[in-house]
Amino acid sequence: MNIAAKNISVAAEAAAILEKLGVDKALYTQGDMPSYSPVTGEKIGNLKTVSAAEAAERIEKADAAYRAWRLVPAPKRGELVRLLGEELRAAKDDLGRLVSIEAGKIRSEGLGEVQEMIDICDFAVGLSRQLYGLTIATERPGHRMMETWHPLGVVGIISAFNFPVAVWSWNAALALICGDSIVWKPSEKTPLTALASQAILDRALARFGDAPEGLSQLLIGDRAIGEVLVDHPKVPLVSATGSTRMGRDVGPRLAKRFARAILELGGNNAGIVCPSADLDMALRAIAFGAMGTAGQRCTTLRRLFVHKSVYDQLVPRLKKAYQSVSVGDPLQSSALVGPLIDKAAFDGMQKAIAEAKSHGGSVTGGERVDVGHADGFYVKPALVEMSKQAGPVFEETFAPILYVMPYDDFDAVLEDHNAVAAGLSSSIFTRDMQESERFLAADGSDCGIANVNIGTSGAEIGGAFGGEKETGGGRESGSDAWRAYMRRATNTVNYSKALPLAQGVSFDIE
Repeated sequence: MNIAAKNISVAAEAAAILEKLGVDKALYTQGDMPSYSPVTGEKIGNLKTVSAAEAAERIEKADAAYRAWRLVPAPKRGELVRLLGEELRAAKDDLGRLVSIEAGKIRSEGLGEVQEMIDICDFAVGLSRQLYGLTIATERPGHRMMETWHPLGVVGIISAFNFPVAVWSWNAALALICGDSIVWKPSEKTPLTALASQAILDRALARFGDAPEGLSQLLIGDRAIGEVLVDHPKVPLVSATGSTRMGRDVGPRLAKRFARAILELGGNNAGIVCPSADLDMALRAIAFGAMGTAGQRCTTLRRLFVHKSVYDQLVPRLKKAYQSVSVGDPLQSSALVGPLIDKAAFDGMQKAIAEAKSHGGSVTGGERVDVGHADGFYVKPALVEMSKQAGPVFEETFAPILYVMPYDDFDAVLEDHNAVAAGLSSSIFTRDMQESERFLAADGSDCGIANVNIGTSGAEIGGAFGGEKETGGGRESGSDAWRAYMRRATNTVNYSKALPLAQGVSFDIE
């Protein structure tokens, strides 16, 4: 369905998509929590919220479901996730469009987010037959030592607006094949896509046939509902995506009751352009990394260090790209940059630009753009040339601001690169093997993601995703991230007739 062709409102199109996906109309029309589209500023729903008591009841249901689900063989659990992948394929166009309506993403990024959901389902299905432990050498004769992995329990998921459904799928697909149940508290800014995703999973559950009731629960509500999830004793793991400020609250609350946390928080990501870099390649990667999703990715490129020998070749071209990039309604145009999520994001961007100017920054772009929606906050991405890192450069502003700085010494630029609190994603553009290998070495980038000749954004699901320092240390998605959703047991089996003790200890009794 297309607004331009059908000449209907954003709210009407969102409602039509939700109806098509099987979402109960009462859930988004008869509630007390309004939802708005950043595309036009139009209200697109009134959602039913849950009370604290209802949230606790749903967590109890999820716990009961877990106790049955953990006994289902992992390959069979994988079958549920395979069916979810099929349902997502069938719903890709509709769900991708709803992501664009509710999060403001351009069409290809909305569809790309759903593709990411499909990809993690494919990954998890294969993983359901590969939840391997180890056989470990033992010092005691007639013994065998091994490790086994078991389901953990209820997995709480707290997601952010900028990837309203992909982050849920990273956690849900892994948790389900690991034998866990899931309880999801989505962002208050993007609840409609959560309703749609739950409806899609419900269809997969119906096809699966014998999954325990309550295996997946959805909590629509504000911060107080998130606190219920974080504090509940039957939620042994919470995966929370959001700001570092949020993580400073969630982390200690979980630690207080010895629960696990997967924290995916802020990212003040940087790139380095070296003298030998392919500047054409670098230009394209920088442009997408810094301007894509209107700068509202945790992996957005926010700082760029350019060697003085190529600064005058690259930066003028980059400024030209900033001046010419298309900004517009992602539902009715082929613009590359859509809206900021709300007025608060716009105000934060303008505040950071003003502060950068006070530190000597020279700004290209950053102004609000009129696209015909008075209540939508569209901006030209801002490129800010700075002589060095100062003021707002050290902070993550969730908007399309790129701070560009010259450098001339590789050791010094690595220090500058690492001199921020967050440690999520990073990149270097070079054809010098020594520079690229140093960047990836122990004394190179201190980020969880370090790339060579590609940008900071666009991670694939096959690798573990996450970062260090104030990014939180959590890992989601690929590689061995599945282990966080399970508990490990070390087992020793004595098949001899003797009882030798470890470390040569002797303890003989009559």
